[in-house]
This record gives sequence, structure tokens and C-alpha cells, in this order.
Amino acid sequence: MTGQLSFPRQHARTQRFSLGVPRGFSISPDGTRVVFLRSRSGTDRANLLWVHDLDAGREYPAADPAALLGGTDEELSPQEKARRERAREGSAGVVGYATDAAVELAAFPLSGRLFVSELRAGTCRELPVPGPVVDPRPSPDGRYVAYVAEGALRVVPVGGDGTADGDRALASPDGPGVTWGLAEFIAAEEMSRYRGFWWSPESDRLLAARVDDSPVRRWWIADPAHPDKAPAEVAYPAAGTPNAEVTLALLGLDGERTDVVWDRERYPYLARVHWSPAGPPLLLVQSRDQHSQRYLAVDTATGATRLMHADEDPVWVEPYPGVPAWTPDRRLVRIADEGGARKLFVGDRPLTSAPLHVRGVLDIGQEDVLFSASAEDLHDVGVYRAWYRGSGDQGGWERVTERPYASYSSAVRVGEVAVVSHMCAERPGAQVEVLRLSADGKETRLAEIPSYAETPVLTARPRFTTAGERDIPCAVLLPTGYEEGDGPLPVLLDPYGGPHAQRVLAAHNVFLTSQWFADQGFAVVVADGRGTPGRSPAWEKAISRRVAEVTLEDQVDALHALAERFPLDLDRVAIRGWSFGGFLAGLAALRRPDVFHAAVVGAPVTDQRLYDTHYTERYLGHPDEDPDSYVRNSLVTDAGLVEAADQHRPMMIIHGLADDNVVVAHSLRFSSALLADGRPHEVLPLSGVTHMTPQEQVAENLLLLQVAFLKRSLGLS
Repeated sequence: MTGQLSFPRQHARTQRFSLGVPRGFSISPDGTRVVFLRSRSGTDRANLLWVHDLDAGREYPAADPAALLGGTDEELSPQEKARRERAREGSAGVVGYATDAAVELAAFPLSGRLFVSELRAGTCRELPVPGPVVDPRPSPDGRYVAYVAEGALRVVPVGGDGTADGDRALASPDGPGVTWGLAEFIAAEEMSRYRGFWWSPESDRLLAARVDDSPVRRWWIADPAHPDKAPAEVAYPAAGTPNAEVTLALLGLDGERTDVVWDRERYPYLARVHWSPAGPPLLLVQSRDQHSQRYLAVDTATGATRLMHADEDPVWVEPYPGVPAWTPDRRLVRIADEGGARKLFVGDRPLTSAPLHVRGVLDIGQEDVLFSASAEDLHDVGVYRAWYRGSGDQGGWERVTERPYASYSSAVRVGEVAVVSHMCAERPGAQVEVLRLSADGKETRLAEIPSYAETPVLTARPRFTTAGERDIPCAVLLPTGYEEGDGPLPVLLDPYGGPHAQRVLAAHNVFLTSQWFADQGFAVVVADGRGTPGRSPAWEKAISRRVAEVTLEDQVDALHALAERFPLDLDRVAIRGWSFGGFLAGLAALRRPDVFHAAVVGAPVTDQRLYDTHYTERYLGHPDEDPDSYVRNSLVTDAGLVEAADQHRPMMIIHGLADDNVVVAHSLRFSSALLADGRPHEVLPLSGVTHMTPQEQVAENLLLLQVAFLKRSLGLS
């Protein structure tokens, strides 16, 4: 059946080949069980909760959503839909879970109801509590589950009789726009903080965020295809406007409340929270201009905070995955930019140096830290370990699971047992291995967790290289079967090109869509210019106040440099992109029509004043303090197009009408400005579609329509 599908249909049906892939790993402290999520096939959206028993060499389902819901469809609350949109979660069933410290009990929401699973036995039951339930989390001792319902943070005893006697609210909304225990929009969308409460190691209280979004301006997202439905009200903190007010409180199961105190006026952003048995709660808070951040330890008796470390940067500071955290002997683990490199620190001591570029901390052991990083080959992201104490203290680092080829890897570890997910450019999908990593650096393979993802009907063949004076990382993809004598090819640039997202990675599946476009007769170029992650702090921060100028310049430079080595027809060049890539595509068509002859502009941020505070102000400053930066780096203003050349190039603008991240106003204002200036363009509105475009038919036809537009615009059909 798979072989009969076209790539666009298979790509859509498998949700970009993400279905059937094991993910969301937890490891029991004794290293005998691995818990994870996976659907039954590469086209099944519903994840089951699985347990892999390493001693018995078998795996079994601990929660099956089809059985738990009796075959009925899921019903998602608005809060759950919003949470999934922020996390870019497009699957169904059990999409997330949390466990107790022993990894004996798991809790998860399903259709707004609360379920718990006894993982060792593989049994599952519902706790009848008020709903709809969001983000349930067991206490470390497994006796309680805390969860959010209707903006209240509640706790329920797990019990053994199937009842929920003792369910109660620890904190309830005390005003309109107030919630407890949830991450606000800006934290989930831009800081990758998706949680709003944390259990104490002793299971006797919780650290909870109170969010008041009443100061945030309201936008209304309507679907014109359904005029009978009221618009959805969204609290959207656009650049230069108020953010939600976020505070923290310690909530005891006995009803006691202690407010946490820090200088919220100077540091309003709560970027990270960490609470482990190794020490008191740690907070990472940022100033609004993001030139300063503070690592704070919380006194759980009084709520007072104590400064542990301060970061200052005239460009910006940044939160990183997995930090701050404590080592078991209570030393602060952090990631910071120093001496031109992004380094891993334990206490005041750097454990890494250039050329290693640290991406995030994965686990902190008794003697070492497991982390992800890239080195000289920027598309090669690996798992590393560095020692900070003990006999293995080498003052350096080593790579875990060395491979004879470039790769993209991530890992989860507890004790000596690690689950490593490994991808490479030579084969599709991911290989998931369970390894024992001993203190002396020895690796032992314990098991493999199979993936049920479908095998793509085409094979991506990226050619990795660098281009131009700045050695811009690139991948070039030519049509399958292309031979040197076939002559030059029309070119399609396929970038993201902006912060937080790297496209040139040593992973086969990330190039499948690019290869499909190549097989339609294009030479496809993917280039990661300045601003994209992976090389150095200076590389990432070069876009400050110059986002449009720098990112577009690097795409042009990469294209021209590659044309000296690859069969690129520079008289027929197009560009496509989504989100930041959509902005970059529109920018290319407007400002460099001498280079680009057509553009597919997907969900673009055209007016930077309409995008959110934390992201936009980091790169452009506050609009009241530097309004010219917003003009220079936008495609439109209230007056119309910005810096448009005289030549007109055709554009296809695509936008989901239900997008609450990059709202459709961006594309509507852009289209109006193009129309007023007499510029040819097409607009493709997607009814009911968000920023993710998860619908199968929509995702498939988007690819087909883009190819037809590009061929028509470049005179290829």
C-alpha cells in the first residue's frame, strides 16, 4: 500500500513520518524499565503508553486510548488545544505523561479526563475528577496527582479503590484572566517552558505559577468560512504591549501558602524552574530587554530568593534546555557564552570549550554531565559527556555513541542507563537504543526500541557543504538520477533561516520534502545563515537589529557561491518558506528581485509589531525605543510596503485562518500592500488551519499547489 502512495500523500498521512516513532522516554531508577509513547503504526495518530522491560526482554502497553475511551473520539478543551499548539503537538491519544520518582505510576489526560497507569503491572484506571484535566503530574512518592482544571490547581489522592475522595483545589482563580499551574503564552511559545507547577521532592507541596493575563491585549481569531461561529478571544502580547503578570507561590497540601519574592519589575520573565532533591528550587528570570538574567535559589521556608549567578549581555541572553540545575553535591549547572564559545559550566568551572557548541543539558550524574552539542561539522549534533568530579575527571569531554558518519542524536539518562535516539543522513527515520554508560566511559548496548514509522517512498540525497566567505552551512539536493550532462537546473531555495531552527542537519527525513521538490526538476538549496543555531554566539547574534538585512544577504551569498560548483541556473531562482522562512521568502522577492524570480510565502511575519514580545524585542528592541528597527525589518507598515524594488515578482501567500501564533493579519496586510502597489500575487487562505497545518488533505495539496505555482512562475510548464 505504501508504494502506491505519492510522496505528498504519504508525507501528510504520516505527519511528516513522525507517527509510529518512539518518544517521550522515562527510565526507572533501577534501570530495568523504559517507558515511552508510540502509536501502533506509521499512519496511526493515537499514541499508546508503552513499557519496555529490559530484564524480561519484552514490551507491553500500559495505556491504550482506544480501550480507555471505548472507541469514542477525543474531545479536547480549549486549554488543551492551546497547549498542543504551543508544543507543536499534532498526534492524538496519550500525547504526554508524567511519572512518580520510582517510575511506577504514570498520569496523563485523555479527552479531558484523568487516568493513571500502574506501569509495572500494565494496568490503567480513571480517577473521576472535575475537568477538563490539563497536565496531570504524580507526586514523587506516587500518592497524589496534581492537575489543572478550569484554571485551578487541584490535587487528588491516587488511592486504590478507583475513587477520588479527597480531591481539592490548592489554588483557584481569584480574578478574570487568572490561572494557576499553567504556562502563559509567551513562556510556552518562546521560552520552551510548557509547565506551570512543580512538586517538592518530599511530595508535601508544590511550586506553582499564578498567571494573570488581564493586562494582555485581546485579539479575536475568526474563521470567515464559518460566520455562524463567534471569534475566539486570544490574549496576545504583541511587541511593545503588556505581558501577562507571572508570580510563584509554594502551596502546601495542608493549605499553607508562601509567596516567592524576586524583583519582578526588573525581571518579569520566568524562563526556567528546577526543583530536585539536590537542592532548593532554582529559578531563571530575565529582564524584558533580555540583556540580563538571574539564577535564583528559593528559600522554601520564607519564599525569599538568593542570587546564585548573573548573566549580562549587551545583545541578548538566552535560556537553554536542561538548565539551571544542581549537581548531586549542590553545584550550579548552567550554559553560558564566554570567550566566543557556548560552554557548559559546573559552578564557576567551564567543562567545555571551542569548537564545541553546547545545545542543552540532558542529565546530571554523580560525576558527569550528559549534554548535546555540535562541533566543527555544524550539521552533526551529538550526545557528549563531561566529568566534573571523581576518578573520571578529565577536564574535557567525550562523545557518546561515536559513529563513522555525521548524525543527529538526543538522549535521556537515569544512572548508567540511557536511551539514545540517533538519526543520520544515510538512512530514514531514527534508531533508538538503550545503552549502559559506565563511569569509565564504556558503552554496552542493552536493547533497541523499534520504530513503526513508515519508510518514505523516496530517498533524500543531501550534499553537505559550506558556501561563501562566511562558510555558510548548506545542503544541495539534485533530482534523483540527475547526471552531470543534464545541464543547469532551476533553483529553489528552501530555508527557514532564522533563530531557534536549524535546517542543515545530518538527518535523512528533514530533507525529504526538499528532495521531492528536487525530483520535480529543481536544484534545491538549504542554507543556514547567520542567526541560525549551532556555530557560535557571535554567529547567532549577528542578526541583532538587522534581521532582514543579514538573513537575506546570507541566502544570496550562499546561492552565488554554490553556483560555481553545482548546476544552478541563476536566471530561474525561486524561494519557499514557512513562518520565519515565509518572511524570508517575501523579503527575497521584494528586495532582491534581481536574484529571485518567484516566492512561496507561508505564514509570514510581515509586520514585526504584530509578533510577540519575547521573540521580537529580543532581536529588534522595544518598538517605542527603536521604531526604525521595526520599519527596516518588516515587509509592511501602516504606510504600505517597506523597501520594495521596482521589479515585480510573483508570490503565492499561504496562511491558516486559525493561526494564533502568526495571525492571518500579517498576510492580509501584506496582500493589501502588494495590491495597492500593483504587484502580482496569489493568496491561499486555509480555513480552520493553525500554524502547524496538520490536516492530511491540506498538507498534501499544499505541496502540489506550490510546485504548480513555481513551475508556472519560472516558465517551466
